[in-house]
Amino acid sequence: MIKLLIADDSALMRKLLGEIFAAEGDFEIRFARNGKEALDLAKSFQPDVVTLDVHMPEMNGLDCLNRIMIESPRPVVMVSSLTDDGAQVTLQALDLGAVDFVAKPAGPVSLEIDEMRPMLVETIRTAARAKLRKSLRLRDRVRHRMDQGKSAAPLPSIPVVPRRARKSSAAEAAVNIPGVVLIGASTGGPPAVEAVIAKLPQDFAWPVLVAQHLPASFTGAFARRLDGLCALRVVEVSQPTPLRPGHVYIGRGDADIVVAPRPSGPIALSVPPGAEYPWHPSVERMVMSALAHFAAAGLIGVMLTGMGSDGARAMTRLKQEGGRTIAEAESTAVVWGMPGELVRHGGAGMVVPLGQIGSAVLEMMN
Repeated sequence: MIKLLIADDSALMRKLLGEIFAAEGDFEIRFARNGKEALDLAKSFQPDVVTLDVHMPEMNGLDCLNRIMIESPRPVVMVSSLTDDGAQVTLQALDLGAVDFVAKPAGPVSLEIDEMRPMLVETIRTAARAKLRKSLRLRDRVRHRMDQGKSAAPLPSIPVVPRRARKSSAAEAAVNIPGVVLIGASTGGPPAVEAVIAKLPQDFAWPVLVAQHLPASFTGAFARRLDGLCALRVVEVSQPTPLRPGHVYIGRGDADIVVAPRPSGPIALSVPPGAEYPWHPSVERMVMSALAHFAAAGLIGVMLTGMGSDGARAMTRLKQEGGRTIAEAESTAVVWGMPGELVRHGGAGMVVPLGQIGSAVLEMMN
């Protein structure tokens, strides 16, 4: 049985979600009406996975997540609205340790929730199997243990990462593109993508394309967040965009990102999602478009955490044609679906823990 804790201040949402998972037959379910109840049940019920609404009385979902990941770490899935504010909060939640999120129905809940049933069940089942990195919030957890029993010992606050200063670079005007780095990710991907991009220096000589499975309302916020944290310039591709060294191009959600030629040099395009590709932005389609316009020897494919197999065939072909590929190691992947499929296809040139992937990319280029 999968032990599931559902935390939501809406009685209707608790009822509908409870009915969905009860019908599966292998879920043991408990409910919380606010973050405080959820925190208590996380300790007493010991759920395999928790769903947290963002906006709840007494203790909101973000504060509750922060406490759970320090006091009783376990897989958490956030229930978020598809608004700009919802995207910002969700990305912060993923940084705090949430493994995934589901979008709240935008219209009549009772009508839309049934359409979401397959996705909800798959997301929660995957989250229940997800592995939390042993290093996740380790300093905060150690501090919390040391402070237990001390009066008025404050809980570590939600971390805020300062925006990184960025100097102007000659790469802004450069058009010679010797190669491209292609990164694919899904569940657990935003913090993993950040971990890789943060290791790349400002004078990085290649552009980086990222296909991270996210809704359209989230990818802009994701790009802005990365742009504030990393030395490279990070943009969401929403229109034809020339590829430049020292830039990171985030595929727009609910669409696909592809490479296309132009007389002035290659560009990144956001195109309508292809029906033959089940996930978007599609890693498979991104890699195949790059192979069509660059020699494989000038491409580096990086497959990060995520469920499914998106991109495994294309990155395997990239390797077979002389390109280089890296799969995130199972020891650090939240879900070893996509990188595991790349390994099973024989397409992983290297299998590397997340913290070493940025350095591995630099070594491959050199």
